[in-house]
Amino acid sequence: MVDISEKRQKNLEKNEARRGRRAVRATGVAGGTVLVSLLASPAAQALQRDDGDDPGTGLSIFETLSLFVVAPILLFAVIAGLVVLAERKSA
Repeated sequence: MVDISEKRQKNLEKNEARRGRRAVRATGVAGGTVLVSLLASPAAQALQRDDGDDPGTGLSIFETLSLFVVAPILLFAVIAGLVVLAERKSA
């Protein structure tokens, strides 16, 4: 006669193995989807110029970091501060 705890342990081991296979499969599908979407995006074909294409000068490192890193963090901090102030007034 097999003890119930042994059956439970075997089922747990099977479920853990299935969960691991599912995670690997999901990661592979997500990675493949991202890869296909990146390769099919218009930016991937941006090597050929279109008629009327007139790109401006590039951004410096400082401008790039301030625009894409500092500005969003600052905006988040301002919104979070306004929410905290509103909560303090209502409490």
